[in-house]
Amino acid sequence: MTTHDAQTRGAQGQPATGQGAVTGTPDEVLRSILQNLTYEVMPFKGTEEKVTSLVPTSTRITVTASPGKTLDDTVGLAVRLTEQGYTVAPHLSARMLKDRAELTDIVARLGEAGVPTLFVVGGDADQAGEFYDALDVLRALDEIGHHFTDIGVGGYPEGHAAISDDQLWKALEEKSRYAHHVATQVCFDAGTTVAWAREAKRRGIDLPIRVGMPGAVSRQKLMRVTAKIGLGDSARFLKKQQGMLWKFFTPGGYSPNKLVRGLKPHLGDADVNLRGFHIFTFNDVEGTEAWRQKLLRGLER
Repeated sequence: MTTHDAQTRGAQGQPATGQGAVTGTPDEVLRSILQNLTYEVMPFKGTEEKVTSLVPTSTRITVTASPGKTLDDTVGLAVRLTEQGYTVAPHLSARMLKDRAELTDIVARLGEAGVPTLFVVGGDADQAGEFYDALDVLRALDEIGHHFTDIGVGGYPEGHAAISDDQLWKALEEKSRYAHHVATQVCFDAGTTVAWAREAKRRGIDLPIRVGMPGAVSRQKLMRVTAKIGLGDSARFLKKQQGMLWKFFTPGGYSPNKLVRGLKPHLGDADVNLRGFHIFTFNDVEGTEAWRQKLLRGLER
């Protein structure tokens, strides 16, 4: 058992959803969100050791599914981290699923392992079977039955290159019938994210929103990881935003601080439902956790 495990084992088995409205001063709200954020990791060799040695078990984890890996890689890592005491949401990519039988088997495996959460995406792979998008999978899950207490779906504050805004909103409205929260794709402009969240609320989409953002990542790490996995899932935003991304780098790497500062005044607002952060770590877990702890220390002064 790691030091982090010993300190946080009491939270095992209790999903730290952090989805309810948080009240208090802006600093108090931000502190609560930083204590209950989600780290997204990729199922590479060494990922499990990084997470268990650096991240407290009270921090939620999501595990990506991308064309460069298999769903078995994703599910396997999710199961192992759950056994270590983490609350883990494996990504389930619609286009990587063969059929309903495979979906049923995955649900059963995750149920047996005690994995209570799931994140459903369409995915960037070529369609492998009967499922085209996340809504197809959500409907199938509802029909076959499942044990999940928290299902996440994606949101697009800046839209999607291949899907119209009207289609995106209609899809999110439909997915919200089956989901428990939304995690957004990366958007570096806080105002755009806030406006999108406000529009979601106006449309009657009342799910808690976790704002997607990169963690504290070095330029070299980001280039290595994206070259290894291709433009899929957590790296998708680079295809259209890489020029903007480089502007955010300092000599030490990228820091989410500017985006956090822009979001901070709105985190407790009732009309936007911004309830958390979803951090794309690109497996730079050490740097991202160090950033979070530094920010938390600053809020305690």
